[in-house]
Amino acid sequence: QVQLVESGGALVQAGGSLRLSCAASGLTFSSYTMAWFRQAPGKEREFVTGISGSGRSTYYADSVKGRFTISRDNTKNTVYLQMSSLKAEDTALYSCAAGPTPTIFYSSRRYDYWGQGTQVTVPS
Repeated sequence: QVQLVESGGALVQAGGSLRLSCAASGLTFSSYTMAWFRQAPGKEREFVTGISGSGRSTYYADSVKGRFTISRDNTKNTVYLQMSSLKAEDTALYSCAAGPTPTIFYSSRRYDYWGQGTQVTVPS
C-alpha cells in the first residue's frame, strides 16, 4: 500500500531554518506530483507548495514564496521542504501529499495519498 512518512518537524525560533522530508513507498514516485500542505490550529488546511513528477515545475503559496523551497529526489522516493526565515505564522502541522496528475493543484481534493504530518512550531 502507499505510504507517505514525514519527518523533520521541530520547535525552531523565529528567523530559523528547518528541512522537512517525506519518504514515499508503494507508488511510482516519479509519476506523482507531490505537495506540502499545512494546517494550523483552528484553521483550514492550506496549500504550501508543490512539485511536478520530474521536479522541473514548482509552485508556491504567496505566504512562503522566497522563504521555502521544495525539491525531490526520485532515486530516493523523497520530497523535501526547506524552510527558512521562519515566522510564528508558519506554525502548523505539515503534511505531504501525492497526486496522480502532472498539474500542481491548490486543492487538497486533487491529491490521493497523504502522510500523517510533522509538527513545526515557531514561538512568537
